[in-house]
Amino acid sequence: MSSVVSYLPGSAAVPSATAAEIQRVFERQRETAIRLRTSTAQERIAKIRRLCDAMMTYRQQIHEAAYLDFKKPPAEVDLAEVLPVVSEAKHAMRALKKWMKPKGVWPTSLTIGLKSWVQYEPKGRCLIVSPWNYNVNLCFGPLVSCIAAGNTAILKPSEMTPHLSALMAKMIKELFPEDEVALFEGDVSVSTELLALPFDHIFFTGSPAVGKVVMAAAAKHLTSVTLELGGKSPTIIDETADLALAARTLMWGKYTNNGQTCIAPDYVYVHASKKDAFAQECIKVIEECYGKSAKEQMASPYLARVVNQRHTKRINALLTDATQRGARVLCGGEAVENECFIQPTLLDDIPADAKIQSEEIFGPLLPIMPYTDLDAVIAAINAEPKPLALYIWSRNEANIQKALKSTSAGGTCINHCVVQYAHGNLPFGGVNNSGIGNAHGEYGFRAFSHERAVVRTRFMMARTLFPPYTKFKSRMLDIMIKTQ
Repeated sequence: MSSVVSYLPGSAAVPSATAAEIQRVFERQRETAIRLRTSTAQERIAKIRRLCDAMMTYRQQIHEAAYLDFKKPPAEVDLAEVLPVVSEAKHAMRALKKWMKPKGVWPTSLTIGLKSWVQYEPKGRCLIVSPWNYNVNLCFGPLVSCIAAGNTAILKPSEMTPHLSALMAKMIKELFPEDEVALFEGDVSVSTELLALPFDHIFFTGSPAVGKVVMAAAAKHLTSVTLELGGKSPTIIDETADLALAARTLMWGKYTNNGQTCIAPDYVYVHASKKDAFAQECIKVIEECYGKSAKEQMASPYLARVVNQRHTKRINALLTDATQRGARVLCGGEAVENECFIQPTLLDDIPADAKIQSEEIFGPLLPIMPYTDLDAVIAAINAEPKPLALYIWSRNEANIQKALKSTSAGGTCINHCVVQYAHGNLPFGGVNNSGIGNAHGEYGFRAFSHERAVVRTRFMMARTLFPPYTKFKSRMLDIMIKTQ
């Protein structure tokens, strides 16, 4: 990090692509998309390998850009930006031939005599829109799946992390011809231009509010979408949980990227008999990891900043609203808005009408709420939109199963958090308000593929039911219906 001498939030200007440039590249990708329908596994793997190698070549520059954008620690950049893309790429390179292979399908009683299979074909021209919180990971990770499926891609990273966006643009320009993969920088006007085009698939990661905008734009062209959204992800800690382990793990999951993570714990229900002990364990972890005072935490090399002053003001407003309504600060609570800094903060006694109870926090505030009745907790969770993640901490199998079976969430960890994202053989995605569709591994490959049903005749039985419909054929139909 020797070349980084200061933290300069928002110091890089983001160039905006023009509408004419976007249209030109989109049209150029039309013929390429058709050509890529017959691309081989080896050709696709070669492209993925280029991207994977570039992640290692540019690793130090990614560290520096992330630091300049919001002071993200290098180890955190490796863990949450570099490693996931490299892992996704290597997984795809190992498994792509298997994923591409047509899947044979057994005949049903109505289709005896037919050979059938599912053939995976590229969807075509795809748009990938990534958010600022993990701009590299959430742009290049889906790009691996997009390339694996044989598509072209246009990428639109967030302009809110301008140094990372500029570096990503440089990488893509060096790695791919624009008729295969192109990247456009710019503000919301660029996104609007892109969303007006008839893409064959859109992969969007961001908030539920913007996800609705993306889905509405896609509907005008009947474009399929994968929406990786967010929401308020709850955690349940019952009276049997290992409090020290829960605190250590949840503070890691919450304060990585300073709480700016879509699957971070948003609020915690703790059994009333364990709430104070759990809070003390959390405070101990925060002080060990980041320092005891606001001054120490501001100087910590392990705590990222809020991405910009606008978001800092938004998070601080949630904190102020909660405390003015009677919430109690257990630790933290200080903010320096012009430095994009808010302390890791634990809150207690949050009133039901506080804004923090209904808005996704996406920052370093964590409400801790006591409970005595698990059924009441489940009812409260079910009364809200379905979250992207739900975390359960317990040694009681009955409690675990009750919480798991009685709620709905995109993904769940039992006695862990956040790691569901890292499991390349699991589908990662939300449900309803928290997302549509899945990503990662084979699920990502399938998200960017059309599963084409193919039937080939071996001997023609259906012709026995062709018109004219005689009494004999009617009797045959009666028998077929009754024997299904």
